[in-house]
Amino acid sequence: MDHFHGLGLAAPLNAALARLGFARPTPIQAQAIPPLMMGRDLVGIAQTGTGKTAAFALPILHKLATDRRPSPRGGARVLVLSPTRELASQIAQSFRDLSEGLSLKIAVVFGGVPHGAQVRALQAGLDVLVATPGRLLDHLDAGVARLGAVEFLVLDEVDQMLDLGFIKPIRRIVRELPRWRQNLFFSATMPADIRALAGELLNDPIEVAVTPAARTADRVEHSVLLVEAAKKRDMLVELFADAELTRVIVFTRTKRGADRVARALDEAGVDASAIHGNKSQGQRERALAAFRDGKTRALVATDIAARGIDIDSVSHVVNFELPEVAEAYVHRIGRTARAGAAGQAISLCDQEERDLLRAIERLTRLNLPKTDRRGPAGPKPAPVLRRAAVTGAPVAAPQRPRHSFHRGARVEAALAGKPHPDLRRRGVRPPRRAPGA
Repeated sequence: MDHFHGLGLAAPLNAALARLGFARPTPIQAQAIPPLMMGRDLVGIAQTGTGKTAAFALPILHKLATDRRPSPRGGARVLVLSPTRELASQIAQSFRDLSEGLSLKIAVVFGGVPHGAQVRALQAGLDVLVATPGRLLDHLDAGVARLGAVEFLVLDEVDQMLDLGFIKPIRRIVRELPRWRQNLFFSATMPADIRALAGELLNDPIEVAVTPAARTADRVEHSVLLVEAAKKRDMLVELFADAELTRVIVFTRTKRGADRVARALDEAGVDASAIHGNKSQGQRERALAAFRDGKTRALVATDIAARGIDIDSVSHVVNFELPEVAEAYVHRIGRTARAGAAGQAISLCDQEERDLLRAIERLTRLNLPKTDRRGPAGPKPAPVLRRAAVTGAPVAAPQRPRHSFHRGARVEAALAGKPHPDLRRRGVRPPRRAPGA
């Protein structure tokens, strides 16, 4: 299948695909979507990075779009189970992106956050519920969730769910589902225990398998800089001292983080703008136009906001923060090395992100070259500049004077009844003198 239009998807879905910049289905999508559209149960053997989320989301959304009915209170028409909250959030966002214009109720349920908002969403009724097994079981036991109206069950990353010990919660959840439903089962591997589970839960499934995604952008040169989290801003500014970084997309995990990084670059004299979901359409278009025209060197983006960006001359991708889901690394670096050009992907990795780095290396089957920039080898403090009022040229920002008193001087000043400036600023009073002293 060369084009999504040939799959018979509802018009709003084709419009969403065009808006997101997706023209041709990946191999897993081309193989999985037609039988799913026919109502078949399916086992998909595919690794992260193959496009499997859209492979199951599109046929499900097609059914919801063509068979409109009220969402069941306390439950959902579609249940997707995922092993981690990061992946659950990403799946839910994919459903939102692909269903824009369909006015569907989509929610994600996972642990580590208060129950209130999740309870309210369930009580109102949902079209699509993406959940981790543990938290969904909590809602079932509390009588909040009712799953008797589920029409589609998706188990994603089944091998990882079994590794995390979710087999009993999965079986408990499945007992709450109606017998007649369509089942979709995705796993990177298919050992005997997982195949047995598939045989237990699925009805005469069709099996599709794809090889892992091609080696990640062979024309991309990868590098990792090991750096302390507190030094990442300085490291990023140091990178931009290289004139070869002509048009760079910098990735952060959060919208707030994107704004902070763009502001830090601008203060250091690097023209930058941020693009994320809190920006208006006009702001996004202006930021993209300035980046495409070379008026800004850096576009700081979140993963979701970067979807659909199609700019051929991106010289570098910089991962200011490594993504929580390894698949996102593949999508991020795909923004460079386009139209036959070479490209570079640079990742800043702190100690807390080492597990994320290992997950990326497992997915891409690459041993990413690493340079240690911690400690004495770390970057020098980045300059802080401000823009001149008339010319817009960067000028050095005035520095607040630092008091040179050492700790002993502060104590001596306090004992003398003369509070040191540092103590006054912190609201610390000197000790009172004893009477007669």
